[in-house]
Amino acid sequence: MIQLVDTHAHIGTDRFDDDRQDTVARAEAAGVSRIVEMGDSMESSAKAVSIANEFNGVYAAVGIHPEELAPFDDKEASQIEEWLSLPKVVAIGEIGLDYYWEKDMDRRQAQQRLFISQLDLARQLHVPVCIHDRDAHGDTFSILKKEGIGITKVVHCYSGSLEMAKELVKLGCYLGFDGPITFKNAAKAPEVLRWMPIDRILLETDCPYLAPTPFRGKRNLSLYLPYVVEAIAELK
Repeated sequence: MIQLVDTHAHIGTDRFDDDRQDTVARAEAAGVSRIVEMGDSMESSAKAVSIANEFNGVYAAVGIHPEELAPFDDKEASQIEEWLSLPKVVAIGEIGLDYYWEKDMDRRQAQQRLFISQLDLARQLHVPVCIHDRDAHGDTFSILKKEGIGITKVVHCYSGSLEMAKELVKLGCYLGFDGPITFKNAAKAPEVLRWMPIDRILLETDCPYLAPTPFRGKRNLSLYLPYVVEAIAELK
């Protein structure tokens, strides 16, 4: 059986409190032998580290999501650096920009500062970053072009244009794809995937969100990653 890696999951949410162990076991049985659990706040990052230590096949990323817009000073940076010294903590994430919910320009600029600070830490520590970009393609690209040099970068749940994808790949980015590529109304992603170099495509579920067809609208599971693989295979 082919062994798959779910490079972006949120099994630390309360939607898995009743069956987290079973969820990981079922994923492994389906060939998803590795799961990267994403932090999106200091609290959830701590939980991601705990879950990674609990399960052999689970690894953690730690960071502050733009929707959190939490302080990021020496205290937070030191804690993230301490976590990243552990063998099963593999990246800074989920970080980035989200303008879908945030319309206030001052708070958008605060998101940018938080993003840049965490990119700077990743550069210092020589670790990858996982990037959230929602309705902020232009600013995300501009920041990565200037501040992302020398960092291994993953743009999670890619939703931009083919032109933007080409520019991001030129910058050395990997692009993550998940359940929405299985939807009948999938718009830009199929075109992007047909073009994408195979070694720049990453697989992810973003579970419990973005469940693929035929589970759309239900709780997503790492177990469903093969549906994403099948859709990509058909496009390629």
